[in-house]
Amino acid sequence: MNPLVAPEAGPHGQRTALSVNVNKVALLRNTRHLGIPSVAKAAQLCLEAGAQGITVHPRPDERHIRAHDVRELADLLKAWPQAEYNIEGNPTQNLMDFVREIRPHQVTFVPDAEDQFTSDHGWNLPADMARLKPLIAECKSLGVRVSLFMDPLPAAMPLVAELGADRIELYTETYASAFGTEREDVVLAGFTATARAALALGLGINAGHDLNRDNLTRFLREVPGVLEVSIGHALIADALELGYAETVRDYQRCIQRAFSAQ
Repeated sequence: MNPLVAPEAGPHGQRTALSVNVNKVALLRNTRHLGIPSVAKAAQLCLEAGAQGITVHPRPDERHIRAHDVRELADLLKAWPQAEYNIEGNPTQNLMDFVREIRPHQVTFVPDAEDQFTSDHGWNLPADMARLKPLIAECKSLGVRVSLFMDPLPAAMPLVAELGADRIELYTETYASAFGTEREDVVLAGFTATARAALALGLGINAGHDLNRDNLTRFLREVPGVLEVSIGHALIADALELGYAETVRDYQRCIQRAFSAQ
């Protein structure tokens, strides 16, 4: 854990870590050929402000994060041994090459098509199990933690455990869409049930996609055992107005509120 942010325990135990997804920094940079804004500098500023990790999702078309970014960030994080490097992607595309070369702390398997606009669903189990199992085994043989991007489906959790994955990352777009509506409580209950099912099987829990400063606190209050949230689009959008440092600190305040005495 980053010593700049105390890992204070809360109602569900260990405090949730914040991993900043810097894809959108790369997307802006790629609109010109000037090398600005710098992806590595953005990551450094977020770490200095108290983020506990950096996430990237390098797609095959390099629409945002490029191969050299993945390597530069790996070099940067050598100076931050307490921080985590999480690389996301589809393991049947370009992801495994990065895993074999860099051996990040964590890899998150996401079932995106090559031309997919953004991640919009989790793995389909048991249909995807045969192709995932050897890839999960390879990652673990390299000492890399494996997280599977999953919809909030409690019945799928035993299949995740059977595959040998270490964690799930809950795809939270449905919660974000329901937040502030009459559907919020029902949708959130599905995430809570899924988290409980995962915890009962010894799986770790991450979460991400459309979490923001408005909806993050309630999610963490209600969903037990969330070890890490990966936040990119909303956080980088906020940073355009507030700056990286204040934005990271504000997200940490959102996390802290969830872990304060109820």
